[in-house]
Amino acid sequence: MKNINLPKTSINSRSTKVTLLLVGIAVWVVSVIAVARYLGKLPSAITIPGQSEKQTTKIVSEESDIISVVKKVSPSVVSIAVGNQQTLNFFGMPIGSPDQESGIGTGFVVSADGLIITNKHVVSRDNQKYIAIIKANDGSEKKYDITQVNRDPFNDLAIVKIDATGLTPVELGDSGNLQVGQTVIAIGNALGQFENTVTTGVVSGLGRGVSPFDPSTGISEKLDDLIQTDAAINPGNSGGPLVNSAGQVIGINTAVASAQNIGFALKVNTAKQLLADFQSSGGKISRPFLGIQYTHIQKDVALLNGVPQGELVRQVVTGSAAGKAGIEVGDIITDFDGQKLTDENTLTGIIRSKKVGDSVKVKVYRDNKSMDLDITLGEAPNQ
Repeated sequence: MKNINLPKTSINSRSTKVTLLLVGIAVWVVSVIAVARYLGKLPSAITIPGQSEKQTTKIVSEESDIISVVKKVSPSVVSIAVGNQQTLNFFGMPIGSPDQESGIGTGFVVSADGLIITNKHVVSRDNQKYIAIIKANDGSEKKYDITQVNRDPFNDLAIVKIDATGLTPVELGDSGNLQVGQTVIAIGNALGQFENTVTTGVVSGLGRGVSPFDPSTGISEKLDDLIQTDAAINPGNSGGPLVNSAGQVIGINTAVASAQNIGFALKVNTAKQLLADFQSSGGKISRPFLGIQYTHIQKDVALLNGVPQGELVRQVVTGSAAGKAGIEVGDIITDFDGQKLTDENTLTGIIRSKKVGDSVKVKVYRDNKSMDLDITLGEAPNQ
C-alpha cells in the first residue's frame, strides 16, 4: 500500500485552528462568569459539595466560637494603669499632665463587688496609685481607683480591690484537666496601650518552669508548673486571662520567653485556691513565712565544693521565724520537715504546703557539721 504524506503545512494549519477555537471558548466562558458575577447571578466563590463544604463549615464554626468567647469574657477584662505619672523632658523638667496614665498590665474581675486578679509584678510597688479600666463591648469604659492590693508571696499573683458593684465576673475553669493541643485565647492590654487585644493558640506544654526577670524590681522569681502556649503574650498582657473555647479562664498570663511564640501562664487552680483563702480569712492573704533569702546549691556544685546539697542562706530577716530559731547567714539548709532539699524537692515547695504556726524540724550545715533546729513558721508580710 502506498503511503500518503500530507503536507506539514496542512497539519499545522489544522492545529492552529483548533487551538484558536479552544482559546475562544475559554475566553467566552470567563466572560460569561464575570458578567454573571457582576450582575449577582453567581456567588463570589463556588463551593464544591462534600469535603470542601465540611471544611468551610468547620472553619466558620471555629471562628464563631472564638468571637463568642471574646464577647463573653471581654467585659470582665481589666486594664491596669499607673496614675500620677508625668513625663520629663531632656532637662528633667515635667511636661504634659501630671494625671496622665500609663498602662502596665491586665487583670480580670472575679467578683461582682470589685475583686480583681492580676500578676503580683503588675502591682509590685508600694505607695503607688493604680487604676483599673473596664471597657464594655460597646466601647464605653469606666475607670476606678484600686483601693487595696494583696500580694501572694509564693506566686506571681495579686488580688486587688476597687469600689464597684454589679461587675461581670469571669467563669473560672479547671486547669487540672488541660490537654496539650487544646485551643486557648489570651486577652489583655497588649504593650500597655492596646486594650482587650485578642490572640489565639494552643496549649503547647504543661508543667513548665521559668524564672522571668522583673525589670521594675530587678528580681528573677522562679515559677513552677506553668502552662506553655503559643498564643502571643506581650508585656502588657501580664495578669490577663488565658481562656478555653468554652469561655472559662484556665490560666493567668504571666511570662514570655525570649524565643518566639512561647508564652507562659499560671494555672487558674492556683488562683482559685488563693481566692478561696482570701475570702475565708476576711480579706487578706495569709501565707507561712520562714524569713530568709537563699540560693539553691545543686548536686554537681555541692560535690565540687565539698558541701551538702541544699539552700545557702544569703540573708535572714530580723525577727522572722528563721532568725528566732538561730539560722545564720552562710548556713546551708539540707533538710526541712524531714525532707531532703534537692533540685526537685525545693524549700519553697515544702513551705507552700504548710500553714502559719506550723512547727517544723530543720537540719542545717554550719562549720563542717550538721545541727537540728526547731522552727515555728510565721506569717508572710503583704509584699
